[in-house]
Amino acid sequence: MPEAVEEVLAQLRREPDVEAPDLVAVDATDRLLLDTAERLPGQRVVVVDDTHGALTLGAVAAGATDVRVHQDLLVGEQALARNAARTGLAGSYRHGDLDTALFDGATLVLAKAPRALDALRELTELAAAAADPGVTVLVGGRVKHMTLGMNDVLGAGFTEVSATLARQKSRVLVARGPRPGVRPTFPRCRHDTALGLDVCAHGAAFAGTRVDEGTRLLLAALPAAAPGARTALDLGCGTGVLAAALARARPDVHVTATDQSAAAVASARATLRRAGLDRVAVLRDDGAASLPDGGLDLVVCNPPFHLGAAVVTAAADRLFSAAARVLRPGGELWAVWNNRLPHRAALRRLVGPTRAAAHDRRYTVSVSTRR
Repeated sequence: MPEAVEEVLAQLRREPDVEAPDLVAVDATDRLLLDTAERLPGQRVVVVDDTHGALTLGAVAAGATDVRVHQDLLVGEQALARNAARTGLAGSYRHGDLDTALFDGATLVLAKAPRALDALRELTELAAAAADPGVTVLVGGRVKHMTLGMNDVLGAGFTEVSATLARQKSRVLVARGPRPGVRPTFPRCRHDTALGLDVCAHGAAFAGTRVDEGTRLLLAALPAAAPGARTALDLGCGTGVLAAALARARPDVHVTATDQSAAAVASARATLRRAGLDRVAVLRDDGAASLPDGGLDLVVCNPPFHLGAAVVTAAADRLFSAAARVLRPGGELWAVWNNRLPHRAALRRLVGPTRAAAHDRRYTVSVSTRR
């Protein structure tokens, strides 16, 4: 790797993202993707899901001058911005939505392999439909998380798909030759008969058009939540199912939905629009940072328990802290979580008195009252 690139990578940090053991700002996949990319000067580069800026700023340091970036997570955008300022490369790239305009005329795509095949499918459709006919798409990830299904997804959009040799437990899939006639198909919507709701999802949205069992358990318990509430927040809203249920059941309640995932926000807006619930405000926000302190009566939350492949509690704890900040004294946080996670103690510490409202063999619905 060129010395200029190494100098940039050495300066990168995760902040403001959470810190945990084995979580780094630059990983082996970042380095392999940059090493696999050829002749970066003069390329029209699209970077997708650069976690903290290694791919974007590495490409710039290697000589790329037209770099467009889409990061699903807001915290990734914030980390990239801070790292760009730290390395003197602010203004060297531009952000865009995950759509055909982002990929228009691109000659090189650098992407971290998503966990969901639908996320890769959406990327494949957009790149095949809008990129330069000579585009090279590089999708990198840890070997243990890559499957033959990823080759099949890329193969639906490109005529040539191959894989590099593994290095430091990472590998890159290489796709070339966009197939003619490929068109974007996201967001996709599916009717959930039990909920009487069309659930819409972009590829990277958690659970896609399915409604996970934890959310269903929380939905069943919600009629008892904060009966006098006038304001409510779906914190980490995903596809907007909880926000839709609240708004539909309580038309006099002002409902807001927030998520730091761009795919989640776009999906929630599509779900709510299909349900005729455009009055729900949907915001891309990290931990409800744009909402004022102490202004809400009710917060509902199905927090994540993964950061990438790592199972950690830090992401949930950040959401619990955010809920405590935006709730008024006496307001309620209704959360659902996997029984094996130690969330009850964190909820008592961060929010207030906590009890179980419902549970099954896998999940607990807890109610925490703001002190």
